[in-house]
Amino acid sequence: MVKSINYTLLGDESIAKDFGKKGTSTDLTIYDRKESDIVKTWTAPTGFPEKIQPLFQAINMGEYVIFYVTKLDKFTGEQIVALDVLKKTQGLLCHSYEVDREKLLTMIKGTVVEQYKLVELADLKKEADALQPIIKEGKTKISIDHCFDVKGVGTVILGKVLQGKAKTYDNLKLLPKGSDVLIKSIQMHDDPVDEAVSPARVGLSVKGISTDDVQRGDLLSLPDSAKISQEITTDYTQNKFFKGELAENQMYLVNIGLQIRPAKIISLKPLKLSLGKPAVFDEGDICVILKPESQTIRIVGSGKITQ
Repeated sequence: MVKSINYTLLGDESIAKDFGKKGTSTDLTIYDRKESDIVKTWTAPTGFPEKIQPLFQAINMGEYVIFYVTKLDKFTGEQIVALDVLKKTQGLLCHSYEVDREKLLTMIKGTVVEQYKLVELADLKKEADALQPIIKEGKTKISIDHCFDVKGVGTVILGKVLQGKAKTYDNLKLLPKGSDVLIKSIQMHDDPVDEAVSPARVGLSVKGISTDDVQRGDLLSLPDSAKISQEITTDYTQNKFFKGELAENQMYLVNIGLQIRPAKIISLKPLKLSLGKPAVFDEGDICVILKPESQTIRIVGSGKITQ
């Protein structure tokens, strides 16, 4: 069985070429490498810092974080806050010679990044290679990050098996839309496989949907394996760096997994949001409220979805 490890690469992306070969590149760039029976992928948010959304999507795509800091600026701070609100506790921290280590340690104090192993650049690859796969059992769930048409093949989906396994000829639902999807074939690292086990990164040739049906963040899963709703309630905590005040009827963006939705506040205590279109989630998933147009802090706050 082929195993998988997925890393999120933050900070300076220039080290990516030392890890793997560049593949899909949009506002997210994915690098991968196969070693014996392990496929490793690294996702970098190349659309950040211009946009805040790819940062959260990239973080949600990895089990581990590799954070290579080459400057201490507001965008480094934004990445630290993003990792903290998403509770990404497992990672490696590394910095270049120009960075003041004490200042960096002060910036991460009290956040999840404080738990990361601090390593020298020369040891980063060795330390990353020592990390072990994290397999999640359960009903099949595949999170979609890209979808396109391939001549002679049809609709191809790129994504990650969040839990369970994907098998050839599986019949799944595209959520939240509800369309029936048949998996015709599966590839891992460009090699055909009959099944892929969590947390495998997969390319799926599918039948039943077109690219127009699919949005980043949609799930392929069994029916009734997740909640679908246009309204969510969260146990909201405001980002201490965000100085604005929330009020009813204000509009924001929310991030849930790889999904980005416009959202209107319909009540404050508890914080209840009406989404522009339905989202798919589990109770306990983290919902992050974003204000992309803000010139200062773009991360407003976050909370676990309670219903």
